[in-house]
Amino acid sequence: MAEQRSSQWYAGTDRNAYIHRAWMRRGLPAHAFDGRPHIAIANTASDLTPCNSHLNEVAESVKQGIWEAGGVPMNLPVVSLGETLVRPTAMLWRNMAAMATEEMLRANPVDGVVLLGGCDKTIPSLLMAAASVDLPAVVMPGGPMLTGTFRGVALGCGTDVWRLSEEVRAGTLSEKAFMRSESSMIRSRGHCNTMGTASTMACVAEALGIIVPGVAGTPAPDSRLLQSAHETGRLAVELIERGCRPSNLLSRGSFLNAIVALAAIGGSTNAVVHLLAIAGRLGIELSLDDFDRTGAAVPLLADLQPAGRHLMEDFHRAGGLLAVLREVRDLLDLDALTVTGRPLVEYLDEAQIWDKTVIRPRDEPLQIAAGIAVLYGNLAPGGAVIKPAAASPELMSHRGRALVFDSVEDMHARIDDPGLDVDASSVLVLRGCGPRGYPGMPEVANMPLPAKLLERGVRDMVRICDGRMSGTAYGTVVLHVAPEAAAGGPLGLVETGDPVILDVEARRLELDIPQRDLEQREPSAAMRAGFAAPARGWERLYVDHVMQADQGADLDFLVGSSGHQVSRESH
Repeated sequence: MAEQRSSQWYAGTDRNAYIHRAWMRRGLPAHAFDGRPHIAIANTASDLTPCNSHLNEVAESVKQGIWEAGGVPMNLPVVSLGETLVRPTAMLWRNMAAMATEEMLRANPVDGVVLLGGCDKTIPSLLMAAASVDLPAVVMPGGPMLTGTFRGVALGCGTDVWRLSEEVRAGTLSEKAFMRSESSMIRSRGHCNTMGTASTMACVAEALGIIVPGVAGTPAPDSRLLQSAHETGRLAVELIERGCRPSNLLSRGSFLNAIVALAAIGGSTNAVVHLLAIAGRLGIELSLDDFDRTGAAVPLLADLQPAGRHLMEDFHRAGGLLAVLREVRDLLDLDALTVTGRPLVEYLDEAQIWDKTVIRPRDEPLQIAAGIAVLYGNLAPGGAVIKPAAASPELMSHRGRALVFDSVEDMHARIDDPGLDVDASSVLVLRGCGPRGYPGMPEVANMPLPAKLLERGVRDMVRICDGRMSGTAYGTVVLHVAPEAAAGGPLGLVETGDPVILDVEARRLELDIPQRDLEQREPSAAMRAGFAAPARGWERLYVDHVMQADQGADLDFLVGSSGHQVSRESH
C-alpha cells in the first residue's frame, strides 16, 4: 500500500509529528500510527435530527469493520440538518454542511471517509463534500423507520400528515382524532418511511454506485443494517488500497443511472437539485434536460407513497432497489461502477421481485411514463419541474386564472378566507420562495388548498412555486421555477387573474398574455418586501452567492473540487 495521507501528520520524529501522535494517544496503541489508514466516520447523528439519532450505534458497527480490516476509525461529528425542525428551511444550510464537512476532511489526518446520513439533506451534503475533497468515500445510509398504524391503517410519515391535516380543514376528520394519530406515525428509529427525499437519496446514492448494492432501504431497526455498516467499514479500507475516489468512481453514466432509478421508484423532486449540485462538484455535465431525456419515459414500478400505496418496509421486503433496477436494466449504463469495484448491472442478475403488489414488473407498471418532467415557457425560462407520478392526470393539461400570493405569510393569511376569489380551475401561484428570496428554497410549493374548496370535495389544484416541496408530498405542483422571482424571474410579474397554461405533454408553462405587456410590468412592492435581506452571517453569504434551482442551488464559489492537499503545517 502506498504511503497514507495521514502519514504526513504522524510519520517522523520531529516536534510536529510528536505533537500529532501524542495528543491522539488516549488509548490508541503505538501501531495505530505505523502507516495504516485512518478513516473518518462523518457522522450526522444528532438528537435534533430525529431521523439520524441512531447513527452513533451505526457508527460503532462501522468502526468494528474498519478495525477488522486493519484501519483506524475516527468518529467525526459533522453538521446535521433535521428536516422537520430547523427554520427557515434545512436547504438553507445544505451548502454550509457540505462546506464544513469538506474542510474538516481536508484539514484532518484522514485517508478516507464513511459518510453516515439519512435525513433529507444529510446524504446530499456529505456527497457534495466528498466530491470536493476527493478522498476515498462510501455512504452508509441510516435507513427508514418501520410502518406505524392508526385505527388499523398504515401511516406514511409526511404523506399522511398532509392528507390528514387537509381532512381536518375539510371537516371530515376531527382535530381530536388527528392529534391521536401523532403518537402512531413515528414507530421506530429511522427516517421517513415513504419514498420521500431521505429514502430517495439513499436509493439514488446506491444507483450512483457509492453505497454497497442492496443496502439502501434496509429499515433502521433491522439488524442487517448493522451488518451492512460493519461490511461498509471493511470496504472503506479496501477503497483506500484501491485508490478509489469519487472522481474516478462516479461518471456521467452513474448520474444517468441515478435518474433512471429516480423515475422508476417515483422519487422526490428534491433529488433533482441535489444531483445537479453533486455533479457540479465533480465537474460532470448534468442539466435539467437530462432528467427529462433520460427519466421521463421510465415506467413507475414502485407502488409507494406518495405516488402509490405502500411504504419502505414493504419495499425492502419486496426486493428493494435492485429488483426495480433489474426491470429497467436495458436503460442503465453498463459500465458505471460501484464502490465494490464491480458494475452496478452485475448485481441485478439475482435480484427478484418478491411481492408484485409493491414492485411492479416492467410490463405491469403503476404508470407507463412517470419520470420528472421539465417545463419551459415565459413563466420558466430556466425551467421548472413537475412529478407526474404524484399529480392528477386530469390536471396535466390545464388552463386557469392565476391566484397570486406574494409570500408564504400572504398565502397563510388568505388561503382560508371565505371571500377568496378562487374556484377549482384556479392556478395557485406562490413566489418569493426560491433559493435567494426566502432564503433557502423551502418546502412550501404543495400549498394547502382553500378551505372552501376542500369542503366541496376538491383535493387537487394546479400550483406553481419557485420553492420546493417535501418528497413525501403529492399533487399537481410545478416547482423549482427558474429564475426565481427574487432573481428577476417572470414569476414575479404574474398578476391575479392572468391566464396560465400548463401542458405537461408539450413541456409548456406559459402566461397567456402578450410578451410586451409582461415586459412593461413592475414586480409588486409586497413581493419585494418579503425577500430575504440578511445583514450578516451565513444567510448573507448564501443570498449573495447561491445559484438558481436549475444549477443545483449550490454556492457559485463551491462548484468544483479543491482536492485533499494541505500545504502548511499547524505549528
